[in-house]
Amino acid sequence: MAAGGTVIILSLALAILALLGAPLFAIIAASAMLGYHQEGIDLMAIAIEILGIAGMPFLSSIPLFTFAGYLLSESQAPKRLVRLSSALLGWMPGGLALVALVACALFTAFTGASGVTIIALGAILFPALKQDGYPDRFNLGLVTTSGSLGLLFAPSLPLILYGVIAEVSIDHLFRAGILPGLLMLLMLSGYNLWIGRRTEQPLTPFSFKELAAAIRDSGWELPLPIAVLGGIYSGFFAVSEAAAVTAIYVLIVEVGILREIRIRELPRVMRESMLLVGGILIILGVSLASTNYMIDAGVPQQLLSWVASFVSSQATFLA
Repeated sequence: MAAGGTVIILSLALAILALLGAPLFAIIAASAMLGYHQEGIDLMAIAIEILGIAGMPFLSSIPLFTFAGYLLSESQAPKRLVRLSSALLGWMPGGLALVALVACALFTAFTGASGVTIIALGAILFPALKQDGYPDRFNLGLVTTSGSLGLLFAPSLPLILYGVIAEVSIDHLFRAGILPGLLMLLMLSGYNLWIGRRTEQPLTPFSFKELAAAIRDSGWELPLPIAVLGGIYSGFFAVSEAAAVTAIYVLIVEVGILREIRIRELPRVMRESMLLVGGILIILGVSLASTNYMIDAGVPQQLLSWVASFVSSQATFLA
């Protein structure tokens, strides 16, 4: 009983530390160590789990996609994407909100990380939305939500991480995210149009000339999602191969052709992107250790049986 009480107290302490802002990897690692110690398993097993991620076939896709995303965010690609979205949708009532939604979702699909999208596009879209009369809370919610929404589409880093931890086919996860992602885009578009009807800014008439100019301006970025996403969804590319193609293409275009990023700036971009990758890999390693403990302890089965006791129909399951 005393041991059980100690575990409960330590678990509550970890929860409080998480709420207070303790690093996520430290909380996950501490919970795994607590579980392993409770089961009498040598804590060296956690180190073995962390080292085990080096042999995962999808591991190389994480730094490659992250590097490509940072290169895109450092270039003028975000502004070109906003211009293209504005040329397509800016003439509609509430069009600027739709521009923000589509641009953030697409840029996250380019880069695989919503944080990069918020940094790259937030400074462009937030002042424009505010100038059009949208409330600040709506603007913040729109930019952050739209960036997260793009994570349902390849090459989503969270989907890759989930596939690794849950041992599920990442290609299947990417295909499964298409329909829910499009449905949520449609629903949020309807909500944006509803909010946008209150703005009193004059609408910009649709212009084929501006659309053609925006397409020409984005000519180097437009083939990227078609080639990469098409290759992944069709099965022509494996995820790691798509990551290599993306990184090489973006590097050649932004550094060699458009020259929006100087060669001497590449070490800084690499360093900043790999700092994010390092944090991801630490979280991935300790999460695998925590997941294996939960599987050994039968936690998923216990949660499933508890939830199933409240589910009596398909409607209840959806709720």
